[in-house]
Amino acid sequence: MNISPYHQRRLSLIDRMNRHGGGVAVIPTAPEQPRNRDTHFPYRADSYFQYLTGFIEPEAVLVIVAGTSPQSILFCREKNLERETWDGFRYGPEAARETFGFDVAHPVAELDTKLAELLADQPALWFSLGHDAGWDARITAAINAVRAQSRAGKRAPAAIRDVRAELDAMRLIKDGVELDTMRRAAAIAAAAHVRAMRFTAPGRHEYEVEAELLHEFRRMGCEYPAYTSIVAGGANACVLHYVGNDQPLRDGDLLLIDAGGELNGYASDITRTFPVNGRFSGPQADVYDLVLDAQAAAIAAIKPGAGFNDPHEAAVKVLAQGMIDMKLVHGSLDAVLELESYKRFYMHRTSHWLGKDVHDAGEYKEGEHWAPLVPGMTLTVEPGCYIRPAEDVPEAFWNIGVRIEDDAVVTASGCEIITDGVPKKIADIEALMAEARG
Repeated sequence: MNISPYHQRRLSLIDRMNRHGGGVAVIPTAPEQPRNRDTHFPYRADSYFQYLTGFIEPEAVLVIVAGTSPQSILFCREKNLERETWDGFRYGPEAARETFGFDVAHPVAELDTKLAELLADQPALWFSLGHDAGWDARITAAINAVRAQSRAGKRAPAAIRDVRAELDAMRLIKDGVELDTMRRAAAIAAAAHVRAMRFTAPGRHEYEVEAELLHEFRRMGCEYPAYTSIVAGGANACVLHYVGNDQPLRDGDLLLIDAGGELNGYASDITRTFPVNGRFSGPQADVYDLVLDAQAAAIAAIKPGAGFNDPHEAAVKVLAQGMIDMKLVHGSLDAVLELESYKRFYMHRTSHWLGKDVHDAGEYKEGEHWAPLVPGMTLTVEPGCYIRPAEDVPEAFWNIGVRIEDDAVVTASGCEIITDGVPKKIADIEALMAEARG
């Protein structure tokens, strides 16, 4: 295992802490979550913890001591051969220290005692206060344990800082290892979408298509889907977060699939919309091409120095003009933009950060201004148009929902689309589906 990226990230966090006077950071991993009696959901480590450690066992805590003698300390489960018979391999403190490059490792059962010792005489505690009530109480107890020693000359941290602020800024810019992983996750997701396109046909069910996606994710190495897959046929495509995935697919409808895989803790996120029978109708093609043009405008706006919102504004202008042309909205382009009447058919934003979380860490604004894009940032590009039936809407467009989403990495000269392995031009989609049908 290459531990260098994790070691470097811990050093970077120490440097950031030292700029604010140092202190001690406490970063626990996620708890196991019960699914029902005697079973748990598949375990996934906390994203911040995994980002800094690469360690994916539950019941673990990272403590980072900044200052002139910095240390990275892991608390984890002890080695237990009997439990390994039931639950599988666990490192134990000593092997974890050696394998993952920590300075010190202790059994997690010793955390509360040692935490009070580590916090004594430190200027600040860095923690995600307010995220977990149980951990808030645990941290408060450790601080109070230090305060109880005040007559012995011990001082509790005078400041509590949110460690997520520094980690979010770090996670916003992906390093080479992260980008390589995300490219692979994107390629797997693209292959899954292609598989779904080939499989889709009238009479099949949304869940059957979802099964094809999940099969390809796992076959190609993704541990999990990055989020609950949306497989929405016909009118269901006009429900943004539809996850029922239980309806039959009808001839003449579109199918919207929003699905991505998670690889080594990193998400991919792709949406494609295509006809169940393999051929776009005229109105479907009109809406689809409008969304595709809006996405092209947004992608062209992604470059270093642009603001995060620039791709959204570029997409909205294209969508608004198209809605005027299709008589979905009325008035001049300036009026439609000012009144935001386009939001009736396009109500979400065009992008979000992407990384270890599908909606990844990182601020979208710096003060009153949108965050500037810089190389290494990764974001989605996902305009859409969702047309529900209404008396003032041309009937030819009823129940057409289209979204097209790709994953972009900001580069020195623009951006790299890492999800281009799945077609999105009408001719290419129709050719792929025709080929699948022989």
